[in-house]
Amino acid sequence: MMKSEEIRKLFLDYFKARGHKILPSSSLIPIDDHSVLLTTAGMQQFKKYYTREKDPIKDFGTQRTATIQKCFRTTDIEEIGDETHLTFFEMLGNFSFGPVGKDDPQNFGSDGYFKRAAIYWAYEFIKNLDLEIDYVTVFGGERDVPFDEESYKIWKEVGFSEEKILKKGREDNFWGPTGDEGPCGPTTEIYVNNVEIWNLVFNEYYQDKNGNLKKLEFPGVDTGMGFERLMKVSQNVPTIFETDFFQPLKEVLDQLTNKDDIRRKRIVLDHIRGSVFLIADGLYPSNLERGYVLRRILRRLTLNLKFLDIKIEKIENMIKAVIEKYSPFYPELKNYDKIKTVIFEEIINFERTLNIGLREFEKTIKGNENDEILAEKLFLLYTSYGLPLEISKELLKDNGLGWTEKSQQVFDELFKKHQEISKGRISELAS
Repeated sequence: MMKSEEIRKLFLDYFKARGHKILPSSSLIPIDDHSVLLTTAGMQQFKKYYTREKDPIKDFGTQRTATIQKCFRTTDIEEIGDETHLTFFEMLGNFSFGPVGKDDPQNFGSDGYFKRAAIYWAYEFIKNLDLEIDYVTVFGGERDVPFDEESYKIWKEVGFSEEKILKKGREDNFWGPTGDEGPCGPTTEIYVNNVEIWNLVFNEYYQDKNGNLKKLEFPGVDTGMGFERLMKVSQNVPTIFETDFFQPLKEVLDQLTNKDDIRRKRIVLDHIRGSVFLIADGLYPSNLERGYVLRRILRRLTLNLKFLDIKIEKIENMIKAVIEKYSPFYPELKNYDKIKTVIFEEIINFERTLNIGLREFEKTIKGNENDEILAEKLFLLYTSYGLPLEISKELLKDNGLGWTEKSQQVFDELFKKHQEISKGRISELAS
């Protein structure tokens, strides 16, 4: 059974041998992309090469690159704790920035390639790992984008029967853009053990802020293989949390608590790992934009540590376990003192608010309130005791209670009035 470190090397060596320039992961904090708060995909650092605002030959000496990219997403943060969702994850990717030369998998030069080379190489790499592809999907056509017949035919060339090449719609097999606008296109996806592990994106379009598509002058390739998913199927374990990425952290965590709450343990594993990476890239907790993403992660971590009866000072070895596992590939993680200080300060500052808020939550929420009353009570907990709404929603979930769109609407209206009153008071003081 190969370890993640071995597969890292295999992936990068494989694409280096095929003319790709191996580049380091970009920061989780985007440098010149204001369309997103954090880096969410491997292609983000390359967006301007697809549009030819930047020249890959000038910058890289080739039109082919490959990376292992750090990524962070919070769109499904409330699902963290199940078997598949993560905030921080890694993407293994190979990229081609046209113009396309001879689209031949035997062409190991420096010119661009497109669907044939991308598909053949992905197929060969998976075979090299002794994994068997169950089936693949291609874009079946929808609205103004036609069926990706070329990818379909290439998979048949590779040897797949029609039954193993599924046609899917835009929701499944059309990727991008990241943020409000950017390169995007149809995809073909590879499934192993019924897990989607590799998404090959063919950037043929540019989508503007209004959702309109126009053809890119030079089509490109953008592939992303979820590293944690790949390790799950490669190491043949039940979930991503049993891969070697998490084993060192799990060993420490199991020593810190006797409680057998799998969901809370997974949240702690995910949030410790994600926080370490965000802080290493220069992020600090705040109430604004990406800083609030980190603050929210650390607050959720604090809540779950409390329910697992783990004292803050005990998580020091978990931080060290993350750094030890990942720092050989990401040297920026070696700043242990800074990372520990930021995590400890934020948790300690929030603990008092959380302790008071938990007591008041238990007193206030009875479980039989209608949507409006529930929203009013959570708003009171927020304004009077500083208990953030996202923490209250976590507590509702733990108690088997729901939070509806109506509840959110009432809460938002109360919050808006609260802001208007506060602004009015500030104006009075100023005058």
